[in-house]
Amino acid sequence: MTAFWGEVIGTMILILLGGGVVAGASLKKTFSNGGGWIVITLAWGLAVTIAVYAVGSFSGAHLNPAVTIALATIGDFPWSDVPAYIVAQMLGAMIGAALVWLHYLPHWKETDDPGIKLGVFATGPAIPHYFSNLLSEMIGAFVLVLGILFIGANTFTDGLNPIVVGLLVVAIGMSLGGTTGYAINPARDLGPRIAHFILPIAGKGSSNWGYAWVPVVGPILGGALASGFYKAVFMGENPSKFWILLGVSIVVLLITQLASQKQEQIVKNKKSVA
Repeated sequence: MTAFWGEVIGTMILILLGGGVVAGASLKKTFSNGGGWIVITLAWGLAVTIAVYAVGSFSGAHLNPAVTIALATIGDFPWSDVPAYIVAQMLGAMIGAALVWLHYLPHWKETDDPGIKLGVFATGPAIPHYFSNLLSEMIGAFVLVLGILFIGANTFTDGLNPIVVGLLVVAIGMSLGGTTGYAINPARDLGPRIAHFILPIAGKGSSNWGYAWVPVVGPILGGALASGFYKAVFMGENPSKFWILLGVSIVVLLITQLASQKQEQIVKNKKSVA
């Protein structure tokens, strides 16, 4: 198997099992309806574990553009391979989302709330606020990439690494996921969001494209910053690269904060007029 198809299949498994648990816990008339956050976070962690076991030996099981870009940023992965990996991850995510739709086919029409249906495919904020939402995704991805680098720096019994990575994802979901649904992976959110837009899902609503940039930009910035931080602080290499990445992240956050304030003012003006 080539690395490209490894990323396709691995990301497909990730989304099939991860999106599948959200569908089971959210859609009406499933036996698992109401499973709750603990069930969802545990299943996402297991989804990562199984996906890494499946394709780790073929592609390294990035399964996430933020991970791929973070590794390329610090020279641990060739930039020439980044586009193919991202295309593969997006393709796998869309296929996985389509399989979730097919698996739960009769349940979509039994569920009235279009927001619940979108939530099976894509993340959304508990409280819409671009600055805070972006920061949450950055922090989550920072912990993910830093954790992966920590795990890689240690020696484990053969075959144990995927379980540890899965537990890392569970910890992120339980501790940090309650604000935005912890996409921490642009392909995990954008691929299924595109699938939601395309597929003939019964009673679906908007795909919420206005928010879609947050779970793309946030994880990429957070992941790159984590890799730069690891190299600068733990390895003593390229500290200037870390400061550049930190500066870019701060600028993006400041721009986002200004946009959030403008958005809030528009909403207030509309309410006062009404």
